[in-house]
This record gives sequence, structure tokens and C-alpha cells, in this order.
Amino acid sequence: MSTFSCRGANATWDREQAMTETAFEITQAQNSFLSTFMNKVSRSFAIVVPCLEEPLNHFMATTYLICRVVDNIEDCGEPFAWKKERFTEFSRLLGNPLLASDVLSVWEREPWPGLTSDEKLLMSSTDGMTLWQIYALIPDEARATIRRWTGVMARGMSQLEDPTQAPRLVCRNGVQILAAEEDYDGYCYIVAGTVGYMATELVSHHYQLTDGIADRLLANCEAFGRALQKTNIVKDFAEDLARGICYLPDEWMTEVDRSPLSLTNTPTPWKQKVLDNVMDELRSATDYVRTLPYDAAGYRLASLLCLLPAYQTILLAAQRHETLFTVDHHVKISRETFSQCLQDAQSMVADNDAILQYSRDLKNAVDATFDGPGRTPVV
Repeated sequence: MSTFSCRGANATWDREQAMTETAFEITQAQNSFLSTFMNKVSRSFAIVVPCLEEPLNHFMATTYLICRVVDNIEDCGEPFAWKKERFTEFSRLLGNPLLASDVLSVWEREPWPGLTSDEKLLMSSTDGMTLWQIYALIPDEARATIRRWTGVMARGMSQLEDPTQAPRLVCRNGVQILAAEEDYDGYCYIVAGTVGYMATELVSHHYQLTDGIADRLLANCEAFGRALQKTNIVKDFAEDLARGICYLPDEWMTEVDRSPLSLTNTPTPWKQKVLDNVMDELRSATDYVRTLPYDAAGYRLASLLCLLPAYQTILLAAQRHETLFTVDHHVKISRETFSQCLQDAQSMVADNDAILQYSRDLKNAVDATFDGPGRTPVV
């Protein structure tokens, strides 16, 4: 992994199309803050962001950390009413970051149970203030995009525990579980599809993409976000279950007598159904990447660094399908596999045919793990 570099991608974009963004400047201390906190809260995404050209890399890092603030509110082990108050304060911050001092002074007095020490720092006056100061510096058009889509995310998350709102949760065997497939897709839209739209709008402006290309990207950006979220749901299934939550829909669970909730005796065809659903989303994500112009090299590379590890994670889940959704559930790709993803991404960043072939090869490899005597077709 030490040989990986994004320099080649950054060097390709030197047009004057994004001149309106050049007014955006942050201090060395603010740049260090973004880098430090990206590594604290997401090492994998911290590898992706440096592949982007300036100032898009700073916009994306700021956006990611703001999304983490939303996640922190939702993940905190406080009651629903308490979370609603924090989401309301967050929405005020999005509209007017100059309120950060007042809001953060309230937040830092809260215990934030369930968060890590680094996550709590992001909610404090000391470190959180820097984030909102950077957000305030972002040019109006880009900041409006971030405000709109993180606002949609926050409103959606604020409704997750409201029984009158979609996506709906039901309680089964003491576990909170999304009710139907539409709730599964709806949840993934809220937490990740919104990010797809937000990134696409920022990227379209930065690279000055034509309306035709932007529209094609918008057609697949939600599926790209959902694909990454669904990959994480498969990967983290056992961990989430231990926390009393299941994101795979109860509508599917009833097909196998909810056996995954007890981590026992789940039929192989059902496991394949779950993975096939993710693979369908990943194919749309592949189309998204292949739609990006070659001279948008930074974002193409960053997108591949999200896509390829997701493909490899689902392949690993398929290869381990006998222990998938059991007490031995473990789906995490190795450092060696991730390192290979980095190399593969660099080698195919300017080759759409290679990206398509990679997608087809992975699909065939996943299917092959389920082929064999007595296999029951998935309906």
C-alpha cells in the first residue's frame, strides 16, 4: 500500500473551468484538521479524498465530516426526543454556520453515549468549530448543495424511530428490523443515496460536465450510494445484530422463518438473494463510473476506490456463504485484497473496457461460488 499514489490523477486536471472555486482557500491548520479527522473516523475514505483535485478534495472531506455529525446524532444512545432536538440544531447550523459557537456549546455538555472519543470531539466547541468554519468558507453554490442533501439525510434519520414515518421499523425477537424491501431501499437512500446525489452535483460543477453527462450520472448515483451501504450491511450484519438492529428487511426474513436473526440455519438460496441484490446495485455503480469523462481522473479514481473494495467484499461473502449470517459470520477483506484494489483502480482508471470486464468477472466469480449439485434457483 505504501506505493499507492494519487499524483497521476491530480496532475491531469488543470483547466480553468473551476475558476470560481479558486477563491476557496483554507489555512494549513484547517487542512490538517480535515486530514486528521478523516483518518480518525474513516481510514478508507481518507485514502479516497486525496485522489481528488483541489478544491473538490476539501469540499468532499468537509461534506464527509458533516455527514459524520449526522451519524453521531443518530448513533448516540439517547432517546428519540433528544435526537430530534439535536437534528433541529444541526439543521440550523447548515443554514447558518455562524451559529456554531452557540450550538456546539450545548452539544459539548452532552455525554453522547455510544460514541467514540474521536466522534465526541467532532461534536465539541474545540474541534467541531473548525469544521463549521471551513463549511462557511465553501463557495455559495457548493455549500448550497451540501446543505440541501445533508439536510435531506438529517430529516430522514430524524424519522427513523418514528413509527408513523417511512422507512418503517418493526420489532422481531427483540431486534429492530426494517419492515419491507422498500424500507430497506429507503433507508439506504437516506444514509447513502443522498451522498451519491450530493457528490454528483459537486463533481458536475467542479468539472463543468455537460447536462447530458450529468443527467446520466444522476440516473445511477443513488444506486451507487445504496450499493456501498448494502455492502456494509452485509459486512456488519453480526455486529449490528448484537446492537439489536437488522437492516435486511423483515419481508425477506419471513421467507426463512427469520433464521438469520438467531444466526442459524439460513438456506443458501436466501443468502444468494441478498448478495444478488447488492450485485445489481453494484452494476449500476459500475455504469456510473464508466459515464465519468476520462479527464475527470481524480473522481474516477476515487469512485473506483469505493467500487472495487465493495465488489471484493461481496465476493468474499459469497465465498464464505456457508458461514454467512451464522455465529461465524465474518466478512472483511484483507489488507492484501484492499492493496490489490488500489493497484487495480490505478491501472483501469482510464479504461472503461477494463472496468466493465472487472465487473463481469466479479459477477461470474460470485455466481460460481453458488454453483454445484443440488443448487436451488433463486426466484
